[in-house]
Amino acid sequence: RVIAIGDLHGDYGRYIDVMESAGLINKSGKWIGGKTHLVQTGDITDRGADSRKIIDHLVKLAKQAKKKGGYVHLLIGNHETMNVVGDLRYVSDGEFQAFATRNSPRLQNMQWDRQVEWMKANVPDFENLDMDAYRLEWEKTVPLGWVEHRSAWAFSGQYGKWVKGNQVAIQINDTIFLHGGISEKYCKFSLQSLTEQVIAAMENYDPSITTIMDDPWGPVWYRGLAREEESNEVFSQTLDNILTRYGAKRIVIGHTTTGGVVWPRFDQRVVANDTGIANHYGAHKGLLELTSEGATAIYGDKRIPLPKNNDEREDYLRAVIEVDSNNAQLKQRLARMLAPPVETPVDSTDGNSAGKSGEADEAVAKPIP
Repeated sequence: RVIAIGDLHGDYGRYIDVMESAGLINKSGKWIGGKTHLVQTGDITDRGADSRKIIDHLVKLAKQAKKKGGYVHLLIGNHETMNVVGDLRYVSDGEFQAFATRNSPRLQNMQWDRQVEWMKANVPDFENLDMDAYRLEWEKTVPLGWVEHRSAWAFSGQYGKWVKGNQVAIQINDTIFLHGGISEKYCKFSLQSLTEQVIAAMENYDPSITTIMDDPWGPVWYRGLAREEESNEVFSQTLDNILTRYGAKRIVIGHTTTGGVVWPRFDQRVVANDTGIANHYGAHKGLLELTSEGATAIYGDKRIPLPKNNDEREDYLRAVIEVDSNNAQLKQRLARMLAPPVETPVDSTDGNSAGKSGEADEAVAKPIP
């Protein structure tokens, strides 16, 4: 039995909810999943306040699961890489506060002293700056807990080492799991090589160079499997070739939110599994279960088998809407599904619908100065 859970984005309460609904933990938060393999496909961090709390719990849970014959696989998402290399745009105030201690004011002052020394050497007209006003603005970027957060997420720190010990992509039975997806650009590499390359890119990070770590076609950023038109025969054949290359039946991805539904694409050769569990994305409950019986979506206490073919998705979506009747996004998805096809002109430009377009929060990761 394999349970796959998508992006959590710092929402500990919703994380506990879906773990309980999957039968993996009891009310005390202890592992009761037996020999189940849990796969969390990345993006535990950012948006919410409790990334640290979720990670710490999963690390403990991994030890408990191993004793019972189970396994906890924690994969690297783009937000984990962003934290490691110092792109902190989506780190919430609560995240920094989780690292704050009684020593934080002293550490913040030490960081300020370093900042002032750098400014003296590099900022023209430094003597005329209003340093009191500048300090107030600076503290918005470097709040209490910031120094400890950066220390912990450095590769030599607690969470940097944790990221370094995780995988980018894994295969269990006939299914590949990863955060973004496998594109034609990177499918020539083994799954282990994808991990090794992303780790190396983080270790040798240079914001002026695009690497596999922040490439829109790379495994932690790629969106083609979630967004490409399923009628695209060339893309569909490429997907078949990728699956054949790895000896897999399907690819399970996170990264691109579905609005609350575990969504099979390309006749279940792809399963989009970022249902938007965190409050930031709607507090949805969907997750994926794979057994010898097939693929099932779990929504709270409801279990709905995933359709194997695209032409069966209407009934499946209607069943999900019955469970989540207030979800406007699902109703809009159904309306789009039932609408007559609209002919669109072919775009001859290389716009890469597979990349990171359409979401301002998902621009190529660049560090805050």
